[in-house]
Amino acid sequence: MNDLAKIRTDVVGSLLRPANLKDARVRFDDGEISEEELRAIEEEAVRAAVRLQEDAGLDVVTDGEQRRLNFQDSFGASVEGYDATRSTLKAYEHRVEGSSPLRRWEIPKIQQAGTAVAHRRPAKERLRLAHNIPLEEYRFVSGVAKKPAKVSLIGPDRISQRFDYQASIPVYRDMDDFLADVVAIERAIVKSLVDAGCCYVQIDAPGFTAYVDPPSLAQMRGRGEDPMANFARSLEAEAAIVAGFPGATFGIHLCRGNQRSMWHREGSYDAIAERLFSALPHDRFLLEYDSPRAGSFAPLRFVPKGKLVVLGLVSTKVPDLEKVDDLKRRIDEAAKHLPLDQLAISPQCGFASDVVGNLLGPEDQKRKLELVVDTARQVWG
Repeated sequence: MNDLAKIRTDVVGSLLRPANLKDARVRFDDGEISEEELRAIEEEAVRAAVRLQEDAGLDVVTDGEQRRLNFQDSFGASVEGYDATRSTLKAYEHRVEGSSPLRRWEIPKIQQAGTAVAHRRPAKERLRLAHNIPLEEYRFVSGVAKKPAKVSLIGPDRISQRFDYQASIPVYRDMDDFLADVVAIERAIVKSLVDAGCCYVQIDAPGFTAYVDPPSLAQMRGRGEDPMANFARSLEAEAAIVAGFPGATFGIHLCRGNQRSMWHREGSYDAIAERLFSALPHDRFLLEYDSPRAGSFAPLRFVPKGKLVVLGLVSTKVPDLEKVDDLKRRIDEAAKHLPLDQLAISPQCGFASDVVGNLLGPEDQKRKLELVVDTARQVWG
């Protein structure tokens, strides 16, 4: 493993969007400012996000996903071929109207087309890479960051779960046909990042917890699908995307949903852990472990030697600040199942998986990032 594969602190990706950026996005959506004016404000937000992470002492930084409306835009907004529409900040605010924090959230069904991947959409033609958003993000953030910068991509498991294959038969004969295009596109994105100097690519795979969540399993079966066949297909696709890039570090992040301080799924990793950890070649597994919904650390016993688990112990959903001693005890519990040398720490998810963000403030976010670093220094030196 290279140095980035072994770092003890990490960050999942997204950070809260500053008020002036949200305001600019609304004005852009309404046609009041140009794309160039929006871009200048986004770039300043990225600079501030990098300063925040570097000042906290993190080993790796991201651009905070300041340019994205939703974390899944890394694919959904980079490709053409979906029967989908552009989204707006107001549309994302509308999605969560009337919701309450720390409860289960189901994506509301909408009458209009909706955005690709953020909603379940069909294809009107074969997908193709039209706008390499992750590469643009990396080129900018790597130019302003002193620390190594990583980029996050939504993985093929979630892309497949948000694909209306029943309405896409004229374009894709089956899911294997569809995923072949997805893997080819994502490999092209990864290659472009590695060629540009990016040494750490994170795959976001929130859909894997669907395979331990009873309502999600019921939805799959209701569509006539075999959940375990879906799981096997996704493992193969996830592995294919990162194969053959020597020297690059790959992480994969699993969570249970993160929308305005709500969650989307529940269930421990036990039922999928042995197969998942053995099948995926990623160097780092970023696992959400901030609440009882995640279950125990026992599944970590299946993690192979040489791989590292990043414990997502610090909640991004609530402003309450965890205590270092409590986090150290949790790490000690995990170390009973996986050696301490194979562990690291991070926030449990992003602070703003979409532009709306979770229900905490910038100072709360800052303190939590500093807490991650402080805890890591006390545990690993």
